[in-house]
Amino acid sequence: MNPRIPLFPPRLALTLLAMAQLIIALDATIIFVALHEMGIQLAINAQQLQWIVSAYTVAFGGCLLLGGRAADLLGRRRLYRIGMALFALASLVGGLSSSAGMLIAARAVQGIGAALLFPATLSLINTIYAEGAARNRALAIWSMASAAGLALGTLLGGVLTQFFGWSSVLLVIVPVAAACAGLAGRWLPQDAAVPSGRSFDLAGCATVTLGGSLLVTTLVQGPEWGWTAPLTLACLLLSVALLWVFVQIEKRSRDPLMQFALLRLRSLRAAMLLTMLFMSSFGVQYYFLALYFQDGYGWSPLQAGLAFLLPTLVCTYGISVAERMLSRRSPRQVLALGMGAGALGIAGVALALPHGQTYWALLPGIVVLSLGQGMTWTAMWIVAGQGVPAAQQGVASGMAATAQQIGGALGLAVLVMVANAGRTAGAAGSSVEALQGLISAQYGAALFALLGVAVALWLRPSR
Repeated sequence: MNPRIPLFPPRLALTLLAMAQLIIALDATIIFVALHEMGIQLAINAQQLQWIVSAYTVAFGGCLLLGGRAADLLGRRRLYRIGMALFALASLVGGLSSSAGMLIAARAVQGIGAALLFPATLSLINTIYAEGAARNRALAIWSMASAAGLALGTLLGGVLTQFFGWSSVLLVIVPVAAACAGLAGRWLPQDAAVPSGRSFDLAGCATVTLGGSLLVTTLVQGPEWGWTAPLTLACLLLSVALLWVFVQIEKRSRDPLMQFALLRLRSLRAAMLLTMLFMSSFGVQYYFLALYFQDGYGWSPLQAGLAFLLPTLVCTYGISVAERMLSRRSPRQVLALGMGAGALGIAGVALALPHGQTYWALLPGIVVLSLGQGMTWTAMWIVAGQGVPAAQQGVASGMAATAQQIGGALGLAVLVMVANAGRTAGAAGSSVEALQGLISAQYGAALFALLGVAVALWLRPSR
C-alpha cells in the first residue's frame, strides 16, 4: 500500500485525524474543573454531578463497536464528519443547558460522537499509511494530540471557568468541531462505494450497545451503589446476559457485526489486554493525583491543572522516543519498556507520598511514569492494527478502544475500593487513613502496569 494517496493532502488529513483525538481527550478532562460551578448554578446534586462525567464515559464505551462497524460499512470519512457534527451540536446544547437532565443528555451525545470518531480516525490512519515508519509517524502525531488534549483539558477548563463561566468549557468545542467536519470533505480520502449485500446487523448492534453501555454504567456506579447491592448485581447480570445474546447472534449471523476470527490474532488480543491495563495504571493517575494536589496541598483547580503540564510534556517526549525506538526495535520491546517504566514510576510516587510535602518529592516518579505512558500509548495502538485486514480495521479499533474504556472504569473502581478499604467513620485520623489509602491504590496501579509487561512479553518476537 502506498503510504500517501495522491487524491488528498496527506499532511492536512493527518491534521484532521490528530484534531479528532485532541477533541476526544480534551472533552474527557475539560469538564472536571467546571463541575463545582455547574452544581451551584444548575442546582445539581452530587449524584447528577457524577453523571455529567459518567454519561460521556458510558456512551463512549458502549457505542464503540457500533462506531467501528459503521466506519467499515458506511465509510470512514462519512463517520468522521457525522461524529464531529454530533460533537459540535451536543457541545452547543450542553453549553446552553438550563437543567441537569439537558446537560447530561448532551454529554451522552458527545460520548456517541466520540464513539463514532475514534474507530473511524484510527482505521483511517491504519489504511492511509503503510505499516512501518509512515504509520508509526502518523500514530506518534495522533498520540501527541491525545496527550495535549488531556493537559489542555485541565488547564483550559480552569481558565475558561474562572473567566467566562462553566458553559464556556462546552461552547469552546463548537467552532473547532464544526470546522473539522467541514474540512473533512476536502482533506480526507473519499470513501469507497458502500458494499452491496452487506447488512448492518441491527440485532447485534442493539445487544452489544445496550450490554456494553450497561456494563460500563455498572462499573462506574459500583462504588456508589455498593458492589453487593441488588441494583448493582441486577445490572451486572443483565449486561452479561445481553452480551451473551450478542455472541449467539454473531455466531448465526450471515453478516456479523464482529468477526470473532479477529480474536485469533494474538496481536489484537494482546492490544485489548494492554489497553485495559494501560487505563488501570496510567489512566487512573489523573484521578488520584488531582485529588492529592487539591486535598493534600490545598491547591485550586487551576493550580492542579498547571501541575499536569510537566507530566504532559514528558509524556509527549515519551511518544517521540517510542517513534524512534520503533524504527529499530519491535513494539513488543517498546511496550515492555514502557509498561516497566510505568510500574517503576507509579511505585516511586507511592514511596514518595508519605514524604510528599512538596510537589518536588513526587516529581521523579511522575516523570518516569509519564515517559512510560508516552512510549506505551503509541506502541499499543500499532499492535492493535497489525495483521488486521483493511476492511475490518474499524471493528478492530472499536474492540481495542472498548477494552480501554472497560479497563478504565473497572481499574478505577477496584483502586477506589482499595483506597477506601482502611477508612473508618469519624474525623480522627481520617487524613492519615486517606493518605494510606491513596498509597495502597498507587501500589495497585503499579501492579497493573507490571501485568502489562507480562502481556507485552507474551507477544511473539518480531523477526
